[in-house]
Amino acid sequence: MQLSCFGRFKEESKTLSGSTEEQELVNDLKQRFGSEVAETLIQRPRRVFITITSDALIEVMSYVSQKGYRHVSTITGLDLGQSLSVIYHLIEGNVVLSLKTVVPKSDPKLSTIVNIIPGAELYEREIHDMFGVVFQGHPDLSPLILPEKWPAGLYPLRKEWKVEAIKLELEKARVKNDV
Repeated sequence: MQLSCFGRFKEESKTLSGSTEEQELVNDLKQRFGSEVAETLIQRPRRVFITITSDALIEVMSYVSQKGYRHVSTITGLDLGQSLSVIYHLIEGNVVLSLKTVVPKSDPKLSTIVNIIPGAELYEREIHDMFGVVFQGHPDLSPLILPEKWPAGLYPLRKEWKVEAIKLELEKARVKNDV
């Protein structure tokens, strides 16, 4: 057994019986994208998790958008230690599809999906602010949540930043700006 990208132990992709729409989506993506689909999980009816490679993000996102998954309810960031995960939560009808991809923390770059799903613009800015993921091709990665003078390289939702260290960096930046 190995630890799943979804935080559970797994032997292989799991399927919930009786969820044909969800299983058809999983099978379709596996068939179309092959090894670009790293892991799948149908957690319960109407809830599908699929991990894809970061290189396949635009192609997979374009495809699922054509299949009707055009509404992004949110985008979640997650610090995994040496890497960062970005999870796109998409809705079509009553099915929620969570597409997850992982990038190295040392070079956190992904292509923007704003050209495919314009509603992702603010969510990508938020992930950029809080985790430092650079969405290449994004029209405006200026700070959304953090103040304009927030210290560069300080991403508050990364695990290496503790509250006291953030306070210290903010004080250093304040003193530097006062000089």
